[in-house]
Amino acid sequence: MEYKDYYKILGLERSADQAEVKRAYRKLARKYHPDVSSESNAEERFKEVNEAYEVLKDPEKRAAYDHLGAGYQSGQDFRPPPDWDQGFEFHGGGYTGADSAAFSDFFESLFGGGGFRQSYGHGQRRQFNAQGENTYARIAIDLEDSYRGATRQISLKHSVLGADGRPQLRERTLKVKIPKGVTEGQQIRLAGQGEPGIGDGLSGDLYLEITFNPHSLYHAEGKTVYLDLPLAPWEIALGAKVQVPTPDGPVKLTIPANSTNGKKLRLKGRGIPAKQPGDMYVVMQTVTPPAGSDAQREAYRQFSDAFDFNPRQSMGG
Repeated sequence: MEYKDYYKILGLERSADQAEVKRAYRKLARKYHPDVSSESNAEERFKEVNEAYEVLKDPEKRAAYDHLGAGYQSGQDFRPPPDWDQGFEFHGGGYTGADSAAFSDFFESLFGGGGFRQSYGHGQRRQFNAQGENTYARIAIDLEDSYRGATRQISLKHSVLGADGRPQLRERTLKVKIPKGVTEGQQIRLAGQGEPGIGDGLSGDLYLEITFNPHSLYHAEGKTVYLDLPLAPWEIALGAKVQVPTPDGPVKLTIPANSTNGKKLRLKGRGIPAKQPGDMYVVMQTVTPPAGSDAQREAYRQFSDAFDFNPRQSMGG
């Protein structure tokens, strides 16, 4: 998908304050409104202007967009960096009065369904003596934290309007208890850690959505955990007893003779712990040793002579 330079679309510098954003939008919206414009590309430009304004008028969206940096060029092929919005604290609410279907894939990849803020329902309007709004953030933990539970310090960024009218990032640090058995996508509620209430109103809550840091050995899907297990060809063919790492400690595993590459062996209850624990699956992966010496090459020749085997037979080779 193409990167959208929302500042360029509105003819603004990145230092523009919110009043300048609004003025630029109104000017361009009048110029390109399809009902009055004589420009040949009026409809397309009007959509671009609306999309840019949807992001830059919202201090939270704008702060997150600015966090991507100014190193991208308009029209450049773009994919959001992994967990680009992680650690941003934002208020509940979907699109602010705009038709999201009219927006580009670029917008959807950053702010669309299941992303930055679309999935959290509608925010609460503030009133005198009203409860503060709930806030939301996404944090990454280690898979082992889910197995054992943990207490972690996290830093969250949230945006406020500065004296110059531009969104500015503020950071706060919280101590968070990670419950044993938490899964990716699950939310942890921190009561009273959202926006302060107005007047005598109670503070809102903070909801932390859990993601797992990339792991060198495991990956999780729900409560199920997977491990790719390297095996020598003779271990796959002849069977073996091997020691296998798990997040709960190593276990002895029997590899059946004449197994196949990609076969899964189930370790019941060794997945993420819960009232009904998940399972762990060990996926066999054949690793072929290199033939680095004359003796090793001769061993491979003898191996080849011992078998009438063509791995490409089904392809007609």
